[in-house]
Amino acid sequence: MTLTTDHKASPAVPLSVNSLPALLRDIAGERPNKVALREKVFGVWEETTYSGYWEMVQLVGAAFLELGVAPGDRIAIHSENRKAWVYSELGAHAIQAVSVGVYPTNPAAEVAYLLRHSEALVLIAEDQEQVDKALAVRDELPDLRRIVYLEPRGLSQYDDPLLMSWDEFVALGRERVESESNVISDLVDAIDPEDVACLVYTSGTTGPPKGAMLSHRNLIWVGDHAVHALVGVDNDRIEYLSYLPLCHILEKLFTVVLSLEARATVNFAESIDTVAPDLVEVQPTVFAAVPRIWEKMQAGIMIRMGDASWLKKLVYKAAFNAGTKNADRLLATGSRGLWGGIQHGFYHVLAYRSLREKLGLRHCETAVSGAAPIAPEVLKFFMSLGVPIREAYGMTENVGYATANQVGNVKVGTVGEPYPEANLELAEDGEILVKHPGVFMGYFKDPEATARTIDEEGYLHTGDVGEWDGDHIRIVDRKKDIIITSGGKNLSPSEIENKLKVSPFIKEAIVIGDGRQFVSALIGIELDTVSNWALRRNIAFTTYRDLSEKPEVVELIQGVVQDVNSELASVESIRRFRLIPKELDHEDGELTATQKVKRSEIGARFAHLIDDIYGAA
Repeated sequence: MTLTTDHKASPAVPLSVNSLPALLRDIAGERPNKVALREKVFGVWEETTYSGYWEMVQLVGAAFLELGVAPGDRIAIHSENRKAWVYSELGAHAIQAVSVGVYPTNPAAEVAYLLRHSEALVLIAEDQEQVDKALAVRDELPDLRRIVYLEPRGLSQYDDPLLMSWDEFVALGRERVESESNVISDLVDAIDPEDVACLVYTSGTTGPPKGAMLSHRNLIWVGDHAVHALVGVDNDRIEYLSYLPLCHILEKLFTVVLSLEARATVNFAESIDTVAPDLVEVQPTVFAAVPRIWEKMQAGIMIRMGDASWLKKLVYKAAFNAGTKNADRLLATGSRGLWGGIQHGFYHVLAYRSLREKLGLRHCETAVSGAAPIAPEVLKFFMSLGVPIREAYGMTENVGYATANQVGNVKVGTVGEPYPEANLELAEDGEILVKHPGVFMGYFKDPEATARTIDEEGYLHTGDVGEWDGDHIRIVDRKKDIIITSGGKNLSPSEIENKLKVSPFIKEAIVIGDGRQFVSALIGIELDTVSNWALRRNIAFTTYRDLSEKPEVVELIQGVVQDVNSELASVESIRRFRLIPKELDHEDGELTATQKVKRSEIGARFAHLIDDIYGAA
């Protein structure tokens, strides 16, 4: 099926190059020996230069050609972040094919949906686990011609004509390039920027994921305009750690797009489970994260403080008190002032430097929080340490490019100012509308959803409700998530949820109240911090459920809820809550692949808890 759309950005908008492969080729010519990628192999970091990066993209692109992939065809990548991921994505782009990312955590049923819907011809699968998922649903995938596996362990006994090893795949491409040296470069020159480069599937919180079609123009234009604000341009020093799934637009923007624009070095985390030690080892200059990562980092520090000696606790308390005041002063005036600067320097030596070193943020010059709302308290916490964190806003459908808090003009609680090149308006109902050449081309095979999302004037209807705070934008909530109580009061659940999740003891919070007489919440505890708290008080437990049912834990969370209620208006206050007896899980259908809560699923699965809340009332 050919990817077509009626929505295209104006060709008059100038671009630096026609595509990401063309940009990579230029960099390989300008700075061939600059380290582009690092990946750990058996515990040792292996480096790839920009010339080596471009060479591998050519080999992979040629291998796709040998497998019969033609312009407009889709290739899928099902793997954690690694060099082969970006080789495969840019290799597909180079031959004018379309890349599709599949989350490593996607179960077989979701893999079947994504591969079938995208009509993928070739699947790059990381290991036996991902291969098994695809083979289990192969009868549902009439378009799939080949599965290329990256890790051979466990697959030596598989005898299936669908399978091919990565080494065999690359050798296939090498033969083509050796016989036709300019084949990929010529195809790159012929890329039409208006053509689709990748399908990025949305999280699917309210239904099946939709495939957002992003063009080469979308990617390059956003890269050209976002690099200064989100990364910086000191090409000799920029180090980045890639760890969020590359299917996610935030990670794709930084790892694939902005890192090329900035001539940065991308370090791939060994796995999502080793991010903390990898971060400490790499000490990147640029770090982008979703709120959950920042919240977990903060919780980790709070645990350390709880276990520290009385002297260290005293020092930490003094350091954070001074840091909080300095953060407030910095936000209000743009400077810590003379005394604040002296204080910061003193506590930097005494506490901040050590904490930042242990977090992996000692050399961090640019820190970004995006993809979901974050509590202002979390931002101020990191600012107090001297971490230059800023909140930005965007979504898959505009390549993550809409607003950002700019250096020297940060307003906590907002997602910043619209970029100069982005037209941003608020509709009558407060919905944020965005228009710029990075706005996507539409949803694959879903013209109705496309028409609902992009209006006749080219504005993207984001589905987010916002309000102006001076020249900054504050996100109120998703339109579909706004709660209207039985008394007719409109409430933002995410604002209340974020206040709850500031606590290191709370991992998930789902606020309920639509059509109800009062607001309540389902709360999931943070296992690491609550278990640490319980062990220090000699509270014995066996499982997550057992821990969450302990009266002492319920009392602990009650205290957090009361503290949050003291900051809320009476109508917003959480009158009752229940603790969820299990950790929410993607495979159980309670979370999306991006770890967003599926509210409807939670409401159905834990209906007995909700009935208990309101029935008891």
